[in-house]
Amino acid sequence: MQRVRVSSQRAAVHKLGDSQMTLSPKFRVAASVQSSSLFDRSSSESLNGEPLIPGLPDDVAFNCLLRVPVESHVSSRSVCKRWHFLFSAKDTFFARRKEFGFKEPWLFVVGFSRCTGKIQWKVLDLRNLTWHEIPAMPCRDKVCPHGFRSVSMPSEATMFVCGGMVSDSDCPLDLVLMYDMVRNHWTVTNKMITARSFFGSGVIDGKIYAAGGNSADMFELDTAEVLNPLDGQWRSVSNMVTQMASYDAAVLNGKLLVTEGWLWPFFVSPRGQVYDPRTDQWETMAMGLREGWTGTSVVIYDRLFIVSELERMKMKVYDSVTDSWETINGPELPEKICRPFAVNCYGNRVYVVGRNLHLAVGSIWRSGSKFGVRWEVVESPERYGDLTPSNSQILFA
Repeated sequence: MQRVRVSSQRAAVHKLGDSQMTLSPKFRVAASVQSSSLFDRSSSESLNGEPLIPGLPDDVAFNCLLRVPVESHVSSRSVCKRWHFLFSAKDTFFARRKEFGFKEPWLFVVGFSRCTGKIQWKVLDLRNLTWHEIPAMPCRDKVCPHGFRSVSMPSEATMFVCGGMVSDSDCPLDLVLMYDMVRNHWTVTNKMITARSFFGSGVIDGKIYAAGGNSADMFELDTAEVLNPLDGQWRSVSNMVTQMASYDAAVLNGKLLVTEGWLWPFFVSPRGQVYDPRTDQWETMAMGLREGWTGTSVVIYDRLFIVSELERMKMKVYDSVTDSWETINGPELPEKICRPFAVNCYGNRVYVVGRNLHLAVGSIWRSGSKFGVRWEVVESPERYGDLTPSNSQILFA
């Protein structure tokens, strides 16, 4: 296991999009990217026609500058007027990066203070291992940090936060928020049909599904619904086989898998259900799948993995042919990473965020039918020592 130390001095916390994190007009997306291009004739002439980088054509220089890390943007503005114009327009900057096909991964983690319960989103640049902040969610009520669910559309650089529960009460929420990384801005969108907390969620073919969960007085639900982000409308889908709240959910082979998870003491087998949007039908989850689902899941190599909260916190992979789980090769989760976890993945890497937002990065390797993992640890800044994670997502920008 290799440790990567990111000290509080080297890993200063930056504001994503602007050093002052003010939502000024420069964050607004222009009606046309062409009309507000960072690289056009009018801009070049208005800034004395000086080259972006002496000795290089502007198109080549512009392609180079699009690779400058966000944490260097503030200092880069002082180089010249054209650089100041380039690195001040964050919305257009990220839009042009998307046009050019850049796909840098960013890990978004929502943590809450163990003392105050305050919810905060922290963002880790996975290329440069630097932490950033984004604006707070526009929630009118104080939200329980565990009750809501977040899902993302990584290639679109957007994330949705749905449902939840008001802290210190059993009142569920139907609130839906959308975060746009390009604009660094939260938007309140259309409410869910049913207010719910602790529910299963996932993205299938660009649509967001929400199923089960708790209603008022912790009464379990069997209803399910789907959001089409293109028109912003929720619609109902078939009810679940039985009422059920969700501990974890995953999307595998175009189906939504929802499990209620193990409850101590282990007197009864956990329930699980599978939804197929092609037939709009629910079915009971296979026994081996639901009984071995003892942790938080990710899908890698089109296989379902979990970071187990039992079995010495080793990783397991599910075999649908034998309906069984197998512990993969490699060490258990590093001791530095303490429960509760927030887990996500990108490519063949799994990201496990523990208390204090310390991060374990697991590289999953495959040899024939066997899998293994190698872990590295990225320690968070000391200022995050009071934070516990509840959700995580990965976006590209």
